[in-house]
Amino acid sequence: MDASQTTYLIFGLVLLIALVFDLGLLSKKGQTVSFRMAIYQTIFWVTLALAFFGFLLYEKGQSTAIEYISAYLMEWSLSIDNIFVFILIFSFFSVKEQYYGRVLLIGILIAVLLRIIFITIGVALVTRFSWLLYIFGGILVYTGIAMFFAKHGEQTDLEKNAAYKLLKRFFPMTSSDGGGKFRIVENGKKVYTNIFAVVILLASTDIVFALDSIPAVFGISQDKLVIYTSNIFAVLGLRSLFFLLQGAVNRFKYLPQGIAVVLIFIGLKMLVEIFNIHLPVYVSLLVIVACIGTSMLYSFYRQKE
Repeated sequence: MDASQTTYLIFGLVLLIALVFDLGLLSKKGQTVSFRMAIYQTIFWVTLALAFFGFLLYEKGQSTAIEYISAYLMEWSLSIDNIFVFILIFSFFSVKEQYYGRVLLIGILIAVLLRIIFITIGVALVTRFSWLLYIFGGILVYTGIAMFFAKHGEQTDLEKNAAYKLLKRFFPMTSSDGGGKFRIVENGKKVYTNIFAVVILLASTDIVFALDSIPAVFGISQDKLVIYTSNIFAVLGLRSLFFLLQGAVNRFKYLPQGIAVVLIFIGLKMLVEIFNIHLPVYVSLLVIVACIGTSMLYSFYRQKE
C-alpha cells in the first residue's frame, strides 16, 4: 500500500468514526436539534476538517495542505448558499422540525455519493482533455457575474422545480409526511410522502450547486485527494451548519456577492493559465478568506443601520 492509498484509508476511517460519533452520541433519532447542539456539531466537523489539514501538512507538504484548505473554504462558503434553498424546501413542504435531522442526513449522504461520481467523471475528463479547464474557467466567470447581479431576495416556486415535477410525474405522491416514512398506504394504494420528496429535492439541489463548486475546486487544485476530501468534509458539515444558521440566514445578505467575486477570480485564474501565468496557491486562499470574510462583515454592518 503506497502513501496515497494510506491517506485515502485514513480519511475513510476518520469519516466512518466521525459519522458514528455524530449520529450515535451527538444526535438522536427524532430529536429536535437545538442551537447549542448545532454549535457543538459544527465545531466538531470544522475541527475534523482542520485536523485533516494538519495531517496533509505533515504527510503531503505545505502546497497540498493549502490547496485543501482553500478548496474546503470555497466549498464551505458555497454550502451556506445551499442552506437558503434548504430552508425554502422545508417550509414549502411544512416539514416538522423533529424530522429535519434525519431528512438532512439522508439527503446529504445521497449528495455525497453523487458528488463522488461527478468528481470521478470530472477528473477523468480533465486528465484526458486538459482544455476543459478553460471551459470551466469561462463558466465560473459567467456564473460569478450572474450571481453578483442577481436578486437574491426573490422566492423560488418549487412547484416549477424540474426535480419535483419529475417526481410527481413518475411517483404517486401524497401531501402527508407519513409519520416520517418515505412510503405509506393511502386509500389502499402505496404512495410516497412529502418526506421522500424533500430528500430527493435536497440531493438534487446540492447537485445543482455542485455544477459551480466542483469546477471551482478544479481551479484551485487538480489533485484528486484535495478535490474529494474538501467536497466531502464541506457537504457532511452542511447538516449541522443548517441548524446553526437557519434562524440567521438573512444576516448574510451580501454573502452571495462575496462568493461571486471568488468564482470570478478562480475562473480568471484558470483562464490566464492559457498564457502560462500561474498564481501561487496561497493567493487563492487569501482571496477566498478576504472575500467571504468581508461580505459577512459588511452584511452584519448593514444589519445595524
